[in-house]
Amino acid sequence: MTPLMTPPMAPPMAQPQTLRWRMPLLIRISIVLHAAMLVTIVVNPHAWAWVLSAIAANHLVITLVGMLPRSTWLGVNFTRLPAAAVARREIALTIDDGPDPQVTPQVLDLLDRYEVKATFFCIGDNAERYPELCKDIAARGHSVQNHGQRHPHYFALLGMGGLAREIQSGQDTLTRIAGQRPMFFRAPSGLRNPFLDPVLARLGLRLAAWSRRGYDTCTPDAATVRRRLLRDMKAGSILLVHDGNCAHTAAGVAVVLEVLPAVIDAARDAGLRFVTLAAALSSNQLATECRSA
Repeated sequence: MTPLMTPPMAPPMAQPQTLRWRMPLLIRISIVLHAAMLVTIVVNPHAWAWVLSAIAANHLVITLVGMLPRSTWLGVNFTRLPAAAVARREIALTIDDGPDPQVTPQVLDLLDRYEVKATFFCIGDNAERYPELCKDIAARGHSVQNHGQRHPHYFALLGMGGLAREIQSGQDTLTRIAGQRPMFFRAPSGLRNPFLDPVLARLGLRLAAWSRRGYDTCTPDAATVRRRLLRDMKAGSILLVHDGNCAHTAAGVAVVLEVLPAVIDAARDAGLRFVTLAAALSSNQLATECRSA
C-alpha cells in the first residue's frame, strides 16, 4: 500500500515587528513653539493676537508639508530605492488602487509577457470584492502592499485612532487574502498628517511614496503620461501608475495598458532592471537606508 503523502506545511507568516519611531525635527520645533507661546500668553496676555498668529502659521506649515507626497518633514518617506539597489541598476514599478476586475488581469498578463515584477498597493475593500484577483497578483510573483482598507479621500484628516483602524484593517485584509504581510504603506493620494508616522512604526510598516508619477487617473492622453514617467527616470526610481481608478484613452483603453510597454522598453534600453520594493533591499537596508532615502 502506498503511504499517504502529507502536504508540506506552509512556512509560518512573519509577524509584524514594531519599528523605532523618531520624532521628526519639524514636530519637535512645533512642540517647542507651542510651549513658548503658552509661556508668552501667561506672561503677557496682551500678546494673544501675536501668539495665535504664530500658532496658526505653524499649523499652516505642517498642513502644507502633509500635502507634499514626497516630503520627509513629517517622517520617513521612501521615495527612491536605497544605494545598494541603485548600484544594481534596479527600478521599481508600483501600481495603485486595485485590484480592478477589468484592468488588473490585463496588467498582469502584460507584466508576464515582459517578465516584470511589480508592487501592487491594493485597497482592502477592493481585495475583498475580488479576492481571486488579489491572490493572482501574489501567485504571479508580484508584491501586495497596503493602500488602506477604504482609501478615504479625508485620510489626511483622521486622528491617530482613525489612521490606525484604517491601516490595520487594510493590513489584516491583504494578509488574509494574499497570504503575504505587507511591509509598506502608501497614503491615499500621498496626503498625510503628523499622526501617520508613529502609527506606521507601531504597525511595522514603512511609508512608500514615489519618484515619478504619470497622473494616469486624470490624464487620458497616454503620450503625456508616458512622458511624465520617463522624465529623469534612472536607477533607484519608483514609478507610480494605477490599475484602479485609471483614466481611459479616447478609444476606451486603460491608459496604464498603453503606457507600460513603452516605459518597460525604455527602462531596459537604459540598462535598468525591474524589482519589487521588498526584493530591492534586505531587512537591514529597510531598517537603515530607507530612513535616508
